[in-house]
Amino acid sequence: MKHILAGLILLGTLPASAQSDQWPTFNGDAMAQKYSTATQITPQNVARLRQVWSLHTGDVSDGAPGPDGGKRGRTSWSATPLFVNDTVYVGTPYSRVFAVAPDSGKVKWVYSPKVDFKKLRIIKSRGLAYWRASAPIGGQPCQKILYVGTEDSKLHAVSADTGKPCEGFGSKGVLDINQWNTVNPSLKLLIRQPPAVVGDTLVIGWASEDLVLEKSPPGTVFGVDARTGALKWTFQIIPEAMRTRIGTANVWAGISVDPKTRMVFLPVSSPESNFYGGNRKEAMPLATSVTALDGATGKLIWSRQLVHHDIWDYDTDSPPTLIDITRNGKTVPALVQASKQGFLYVLNRMTGEPVYPMPERKVPASDVPGERTSATQPYVSLPEPTVSDHFPGIFKLADILSLGYCSREYAKLRDDGKFTPPSLKGSIAFPGKVGGVEWGGGAVDPVNQTYVVNSNNVVQVYKLIPRAEYEAAAKRGERSGAPQTGAPYAVDTYPFLNPLGMPCWNPPYGTLSSYDLKSGKLLWRKPFGQVQQWGFMMPRSWGSVTLGPPIITKSGLVFIGASMDSRVRAIDLKSGEVLWKARLSAPAVSTPATYTYRGKQYVVFAAGGNPILMPKLGDELAAFALPDGP
Repeated sequence: MKHILAGLILLGTLPASAQSDQWPTFNGDAMAQKYSTATQITPQNVARLRQVWSLHTGDVSDGAPGPDGGKRGRTSWSATPLFVNDTVYVGTPYSRVFAVAPDSGKVKWVYSPKVDFKKLRIIKSRGLAYWRASAPIGGQPCQKILYVGTEDSKLHAVSADTGKPCEGFGSKGVLDINQWNTVNPSLKLLIRQPPAVVGDTLVIGWASEDLVLEKSPPGTVFGVDARTGALKWTFQIIPEAMRTRIGTANVWAGISVDPKTRMVFLPVSSPESNFYGGNRKEAMPLATSVTALDGATGKLIWSRQLVHHDIWDYDTDSPPTLIDITRNGKTVPALVQASKQGFLYVLNRMTGEPVYPMPERKVPASDVPGERTSATQPYVSLPEPTVSDHFPGIFKLADILSLGYCSREYAKLRDDGKFTPPSLKGSIAFPGKVGGVEWGGGAVDPVNQTYVVNSNNVVQVYKLIPRAEYEAAAKRGERSGAPQTGAPYAVDTYPFLNPLGMPCWNPPYGTLSSYDLKSGKLLWRKPFGQVQQWGFMMPRSWGSVTLGPPIITKSGLVFIGASMDSRVRAIDLKSGEVLWKARLSAPAVSTPATYTYRGKQYVVFAAGGNPILMPKLGDELAAFALPDGP
């Protein structure tokens, strides 16, 4: 451990290849701060923002049959536009890459990979990664490369200048990640999240279909050469003795990089089967963790498990936000890991040790035959969690309108507070697997050390179904839930709604919170977003379930889409008050981007929607700026 850390420190700072690139990664920068030094748009003038250009990519599908009558998957577009090379680049759910003029939205070129999407249920992309040579070779192509993953396990390398494939990468510009899928390869490795860039190395995580198989591909992370795609290293997450019978614990969310140390920080997900762990009682210390690697070699530096024996699908689901924090007059190199549980884990990023107390607390035990839950779980009370420890209470309006349905159903369910295990009769999960904090995580102002994050207050029900009962229902055509094949139980997970579709629990359903990381103190928390139902907007005090994170600018603004009402908003960083909003064609469930080009600051949103949030989907890339003149 010590010699690895010493070696990292000696490496010094990476070449400053992104200094002139104002939004070079999915998360704004390699440290996932989602922060911009732009100051032209301020709390005083943001109300004057106007849409200055819009682009519709055409890459959207609601799942309806196509012109040929064949089935099509539904798109989920969570891609963040990049601003590099004096160009806006964005990847679509169909893995096409658009290069766009930053001031007009005019398309410069489009790269279209050949992918068969017909058999896919969901077509998803979170966009692009960008690399450029620290010492470009004159006259040589592909000194600046964009990387886009596809649903068929390929990573494509495209010249950022021309849109043509980089022939020296993989096989004629295409790297097949699935060639390394050699253990339990029944599911493909899906490249939905852009790789992280560490010098001349790409660090690649992958996704797979959850809840299908217990014996699925085991979690791995790959380090490949940015120029050639040659494999440099592989990091295995599941212990060797378990890899042939237990799968996932993969890294499907964003990966953060410390440019000074070349350390890579992995948000590691839960193992299969997600809701029953009786077949994996052995220790799995890297599962549901934050794990730090040497980006050059893939060697483990440290790991901090966030959930022991995870049976709640509490994947570490967002990139850790790296920031130096001032504590007791000293600078602490830290990271903030948001979570589905609503905990904000603040750790020393060099050692993995907690910056704020993280004690073990006793949690409820499982009553499911064959299961053995952990007696304790790590708990964080500072910073204050984004959601409470207990069920928010029955929403009287939903209960009355459903003639007492909510109360009757709640009485049938097990509810012992946070970490109530899944059960055969059904258990309250609060927060459920959709959060708390979802895949985007939070944003930070590194100057005043303020952290802002949106969070969901969603109650779900987790019900295990004995295998024989599940199979019998399937024969009758009544199958519900997910199979978890290989485990003795299937599982049904669903939001706790009344027959009218109303949440049975008290609002708000979504919030936006701000924290002082120097003290861990909550600065403000407000309901965020609105829900539109039956043609009406629900009260602002109810908030909205959200997907997609905020960004922060130096001028003191928070920009965010995320909510179900398809609006994008600017919020005062100091007060949390909404200062501006605009409606787009679909929810903007991606990280916004902001950049300055020829003296004008732009804010860009990808409004693509996500069928998990609501049915409305889109293909719009929209840019906003201040009007010229006074």
